[in-house]
This record gives sequence, C-alpha cells and structure tokens, in this order.
Amino acid sequence: MTGVCGCCGALRPRYKRLVDNIFPEDPEDGLVKANMEKLTFYALSAPEKLDRIGAYLSERLSRDVARHRYGYVCIAMEALDQLLMACHCQSINLFVESFLKMVRKLLESDKPNLQILGTNSFVKFANIEEDTPSYHRSYDFFVSRFSEMCHSSYEDPDIRTKIRMAGIRGLQGVVRKTVNDELQANIWDPQHMDKIVPSLLFNLQSGEGAESRSPSEKEKESPVELTERCFRELLGRAAYGNIKNAVTPVLMHLDNHSLWEGKTFAVRCFKIIMYSIQSQHSHLVIQQLLGHLDANSKSSATVRAGIVEVLLEAAAIAASGSVGPTVLEVFNTLLRQLRLSVDYELTGSYDPGSSMGTKIIKTHGERQLQEAVIRTIGSFANTLPTYQRSEVMLFIMGKIPVPGVHPALVSSGSGPEGTRMIQVMLLKSLVQVTAGFQTTNMLTALPSSFLEPLLSFSLTEDPEVRLLVIHILLSLIDRHDNRPKFSTISIISDISVLKLKVDKCSRQDNLFMKKEQSSGQQHYENLYNLLALLSMELANEEVVVDLIRLALALQDLALSTEESMPVYNRCAVHALSAAYLNLICQLTTVPAFCQHIHEVIEVRQKEAPFLLPEDVFIEEPKLPPSLEKVEGEILFLQSKITEVLGGSGYNIDRLATPYVPQYTGTSVRPSVRLSVHRNSHPTWSSGREITRCVREDEDRLSKRKSIGETISIQGEVESRNSPEKEEATLLQSKLNQIFEITISRSVPVYEMKFPDLCVY
Repeated sequence: MTGVCGCCGALRPRYKRLVDNIFPEDPEDGLVKANMEKLTFYALSAPEKLDRIGAYLSERLSRDVARHRYGYVCIAMEALDQLLMACHCQSINLFVESFLKMVRKLLESDKPNLQILGTNSFVKFANIEEDTPSYHRSYDFFVSRFSEMCHSSYEDPDIRTKIRMAGIRGLQGVVRKTVNDELQANIWDPQHMDKIVPSLLFNLQSGEGAESRSPSEKEKESPVELTERCFRELLGRAAYGNIKNAVTPVLMHLDNHSLWEGKTFAVRCFKIIMYSIQSQHSHLVIQQLLGHLDANSKSSATVRAGIVEVLLEAAAIAASGSVGPTVLEVFNTLLRQLRLSVDYELTGSYDPGSSMGTKIIKTHGERQLQEAVIRTIGSFANTLPTYQRSEVMLFIMGKIPVPGVHPALVSSGSGPEGTRMIQVMLLKSLVQVTAGFQTTNMLTALPSSFLEPLLSFSLTEDPEVRLLVIHILLSLIDRHDNRPKFSTISIISDISVLKLKVDKCSRQDNLFMKKEQSSGQQHYENLYNLLALLSMELANEEVVVDLIRLALALQDLALSTEESMPVYNRCAVHALSAAYLNLICQLTTVPAFCQHIHEVIEVRQKEAPFLLPEDVFIEEPKLPPSLEKVEGEILFLQSKITEVLGGSGYNIDRLATPYVPQYTGTSVRPSVRLSVHRNSHPTWSSGREITRCVREDEDRLSKRKSIGETISIQGEVESRNSPEKEEATLLQSKLNQIFEITISRSVPVYEMKFPDLCVY
C-alpha cells in the first residue's frame, strides 16, 4: 500500500506538489519558506501555470475554512500574497480571480479574524500596479462588504474597532484600485458613493467623543484618523464631474442623522472636503450647499442656520474660488433665505397659504439664522475683487424696498413690519459687503443707482435704518483707515496728534462730489465720523465751504423754535457742530478762522459747557433744564466766518447762500429750478437730474428722488458777473426746451429719432 500511495503521489502535477510542500505538518510552524521560494521560482518560470496554482490554493483554502483549520488558512493567504507581489505576467488576471475568490470567502465568514485577514490581503493587492488591464473584474461585493464592516456592532469593543478599521482600509483599497482604471466600473457612481461616504462619515462621527486615549493608544492610528485620511484621499482623487456624487451623500447623511443642528460635525466634514478637493472645484461644493439650502427652505431655523454656517466656513477656505462663475446667484440665494426667514418670523408659519403653521417657529432661531446669513454674505463678498463687489452692492440695493423707488417686496402677510425688517436685514448685509471696500475712483465704483436709494433712507424716521446708512457711507468713504480716530466726538486742540492720512482729492473724486452732492448718541458719533471722513477723503475748496454751511445750518437747527426738539438733542447738535468746526478749521489752515472757532469754544467752556461734546456725549450728560438764551459769543457767527474765509480766497458767495434742503423728484415731471438768492446770483440745481432725465423715462423719474434730498451738500453752480448771468439764463432756456421735448412726449427717449433730439 505504501508503494502504491507513493506512486500515486509521484503522478500528481508538479505545481500541486509544490503547493502542498509549503504547508507544514504543524500549522503553528508557519509557511515553509524554502519550499515557498521553489513555488515562486516555478510560477515565474512557467507563468502559464499561475492560474492553476491559484485555483488549487483556493481549493485548499476553502476546505480548510470549512474544517476550521485557520492556521492553514493563514498560510494559504500568505502564499497568495507573496505570489501576487512577485508575479506581473500577462496571466496574472486569472490568478487574481482565484485570489479575489479566496478573499471573498474570508470576508463572508462570521469570524472577525478571517474578515481582517481577508481585508489585509485585499489591501496588499490594491497597492499592486498591474501590467495588464482587466475587462470583467467587479468590486461591487467588496464595496458592500467593507461598508458593512465599517458599521460593525460586534459586542467586544476592541474587536469591533478592529473590524471597523479593516472595513475602512478595505474601502481605501477599493478606491485606489479602481479610481484610475478606466476599464473598471466607475467607483464614483451614486450606487457606490452612497455606501462608501456614509460609512466613512459614520466612523468619523463615532470617534468624536473618543479623544482621551492613553499614551500607548495615541501612538497607534485611531479609527477617526484612519477614516479622515481615507476620506481626504477619496476627495483628492475626485475630478470635476465627480464632485457632485461625492458631496451629495455627505448632505444626505447630515440630513438623515440631524447633524446640521449641532453645526460642529457638519463644519468639520466640509472643512475636510474643501481642503481636500482641487481648488478649482471649490465653487461646485458651494453651489451644492446653496441648492441644499434652498431645498431645506421649510426646515427648522436650526437646520438652515447649520447649512449657512457651513457655507460661511467653506467660503472662507475657498477664498477667491468660492463664488465661481455665478456670482450674483450666490447672493440671490442668500438674500432669498433672508427674506423667507423674515416672513417665517412674522407670520409664524412655513406655509403662508395655511391658517396655522405645521411646525412651531422659534423667533430666536430665525434671528440667529438671519445673523448667520448676513455674516455669510460678508464672507463671500470679501473674496471678490472691487468691481464685482460693486455689482453685488448694486444687486442688494435693488432688493431693498425703497419708498417711491422700488416697490415693496411681496410678503406673505407680514405687512409694513415685514418691509421694515427686510430693509434692516438687507442694509446689514450691505454693511458686511462694504466693510473693507477700497476703490481709487468713487465715481465709477459708486454709481447713482446705488447712492441715490441709499441716501433716501437717511430721511426715514427709523433710527436703526438711519444708523445703518451712516455705517455704510463710512465704510465706502474711509479709504485711509482714519475712521477709528473719529470714533468719539471731542474738541481736539491739535489734530496733528491724530496722525491723519490725507491725500489730495483726485479729479475723479472732485467729479463725484459735484455729482452726488430721532436720534441717539450713536447717530451723532457716526455723523461726526462721516463728516470727518468726507473732509479727509473727498474735500476740495468748494466741498469745504459746503460742509461749513452744513455745520452752521446744524447750529441754526438747534436754535430754531419751530422744531420741537428735546434739550438733549439741541445740545448734541450744538456740540456736534462745534466739534466739526474745530476739526475743519484746522484742516483749512486759515489762522483767523481757527481763532474765531477757538474763541467760541473757550467761551462755551466757561459759560455753556453743555454745548460741547465733553459734557453731552457721556453716560450722564450735564444739561440745563431748558435752552432759552443761546446767543452772543457762544455762537459761531456766519458773518465772521464769511469775512475770514473771503480774505483767504474762498468762495464766500457759496457760504452766504442759505442752506435749504430741496425735495425734488416727487412730481410727475422733473423740474430745473432757477432761483435767485439774496446775493442776486442765479443758481440752478446740480446736473444730476439732467443726466437722469436723458437716460430714464418719465414714469421711472416720477418714482426716484434726487440725492439733493438726502445729502447735506448741494452742488450749486453760481454766477459771479454779468456775462455769466446771461449765459446761465440761456442755458436755462435750452434745458427747458430739452425737457419739453424729452419728457412731455409719450415716446420714450431711447426711441426718439435724431432730429427730435437736436436742440440747437
């Protein structure tokens, strides 16, 4: 019998004998290395036998698994790994099929050790670059099985952690093996991404609380660290067309597990995404987030606020690439969410058509959302160049309901309060957008279509709206960071200590100033700030005179008995006027002018300190019960100022012209007013209205207001001698003729033919 068996053994194929020889009698002795080297040499010498070697190893492994001989299973897998590493011939594909069949057998086992063993072998295989392509290999089973292992709920926590980490490494191996192989099934397909991404996020989230580990554990890679590394590698390999499929499962996971409300995990996920993908693809992620925000328009405020916070962080990371080609669409989405939030807050319902809301709307949550949206608008704006930021400012201004200019937004039953809240929110958005705005040419950066409605808000009775307008103007005008130096109203004896940055007013800024010419302490301080910055940034001799006219007009306002102003407001206006005249006199460097201002201030310090900022703009103002006798030396005299400025070459005729704010644009037909003041010099309103008439039709003109209604400076062109009077009269008649032609007709200006437009 012994001879017969030996004879039969000698007849077995050589590859089987070589395979059998690598297995020792005792599995604890491990792989027989000498025989393994012989098997490897044989496989390299006869590559056509490689597929048979693989099939036989697979057969032995299946038998050992069934008989629970796990020692021999480990030896078989080790042999397969070594053969894979050594052989790269054209026959490798058939051997790989046998190898994957064995790995699959191990992964299907309910033994954790076999699952981990199979995963380790697959990871080694995934790191091998094959020389020959494979046309029919499928990894669908491995994606599903590794994803399942990532969610393991094994009782023993240590074994559970090992299984999950094996699943993560397995997914990483699948991605590496397939992502760059065009012949493989596309790993970026939703059917695969919907399994891979949630599995990674599950482990990323599960390890958030396990930050306190022992020193020995910290030396090893934790599941969270491994997951993050795998997630970053996956995203880093995503091409332009794959970004959507990779990000969509993230959004779904955050929705399904209510993770937007906590914000922290959602922000962390998208930080990983934004830092891992290629920078030129950043705007695609932003667009998906914006679309998801729209899709959740009727979700709770905390969910929407979470999405907005993620947008805020993502925009900061993406910087200039965050907005992408659709600049205005980004801001349009955010403004739409702002408007919806206001409606929800005021109506108390997500469905304006129903009599009662299906969900309880928390006002506090909506307010937090609104602030988050406003901050996000500012964050996006900061990534834009100046010219695009100007477009965004115009776009936002076009969304604000301006009485008489833009129709009120159609609101779902929120009424006037809704309109007011939208005005406030959008103006706050403009404050964010204009923060840090820098431009060298105010004329082109701030067109009339933006400034005119903005300035019209300074006429409203709402103090919050007026304050926001001043904040916006301060941001636009302050180009040399002088604003902090005028944060408080005070009498400065020597302005050189402020170290002001003053440049000569450019020609473009001169043109800009010629073209555009209930309150608390904050209003006065911001108004002082605004006047000071106007003096720093945009003042020439004509503008200086107009600003002095304004300061004197403020004094007259405080003295007027027709205005029913409280004592505090009267004292505050006097103090504001004094502080500003003290500043402007030192900027003009006219000694006699400075002397007069300082003399009045000294008299006030002795006799009426309540007319100076140091006694008014404090927590407990020191005010008299009434202001009955404010006269004599404690007032700034227009006659004296006119005299000293006239001696220094200033246009005192302009100073002598009384300051009377003109309200225009309220009638159907605009008019050009020729008025004669006490100096008998004819003046006509700024050419602002002329330009506007040429470019807009009659109906629109009837709804717009000129900036002369709101800004303190009136650009008046004055004649000084007799020939210029005749010229002004002629010009007036020609203007009247133009208006008769362009406005009284029913034909719009842009449809007129050449002869009709020719006046001369």
